[in-house]
Amino acid sequence: MATRVFEPQELATGAEIALGERNQAHLVRVLRMGPGDAFIIFNGDGGEYGAQITSAGKRDATVRIGARREPAVESPLLTHLGQVMSKGDRMEYAVQKAAELGVSEITLLSSTRCDVRLDAERFEKKREHLQMVAVSACEQSGRVRVPEIHPPMELAKWVAKAEAELKLVLHPANGRAALPSTCRSAALLVGPEGGLTAEEVALAQAQGFAAMTLGPRVLRTETAPAAALAFLQARYGDFSV
Repeated sequence: MATRVFEPQELATGAEIALGERNQAHLVRVLRMGPGDAFIIFNGDGGEYGAQITSAGKRDATVRIGARREPAVESPLLTHLGQVMSKGDRMEYAVQKAAELGVSEITLLSSTRCDVRLDAERFEKKREHLQMVAVSACEQSGRVRVPEIHPPMELAKWVAKAEAELKLVLHPANGRAALPSTCRSAALLVGPEGGLTAEEVALAQAQGFAAMTLGPRVLRTETAPAAALAFLQARYGDFSV
């Protein structure tokens, strides 16, 4: 598979642009690419371009943008994941796999049993880091749109404002929700390592979220969103036709 990079600037066939620092370092310093080498570039607008390096230095590189194409890699199902934050690599794993599985957007949540406590500045740094995790997942998986990682908010506020045709709160004690035959958008609420409280599940249900389990086994907080998104893609998205 050809090297793919996300470059957050305007792209147009025939244009010559200077790569951002991240991509210059990756292509030139890490992959040892130079003038004439080809790769794929995209900026998240739904398309991608062939590109070729025209010059490469220690701190800069320019590339010429080739033909645009719009591969059919994005899911017809819009999905919004509300993920209660967790420590360590668990949150990175959840974001990475959700991006690979076609999630449209992710909101970081706090809840009663959330063990992540950061000030505003550190929260923003964490969000920015997770956004780059999503970018890398899109580069690897062939996606042409990057899911936005929204700043942290309280669980109660998110369930009150989440809009989707199908809204599910995942919890091992819940039953199997009755699902519609068709669906164009879904919102998923996933709790922390300690799980959602009964009050939080009830709060979500009061806002139209259907309580649902993913099977007889208890899934970890980083596994649940991947399993749920794979299920929804199979039923309504990537493999529904």
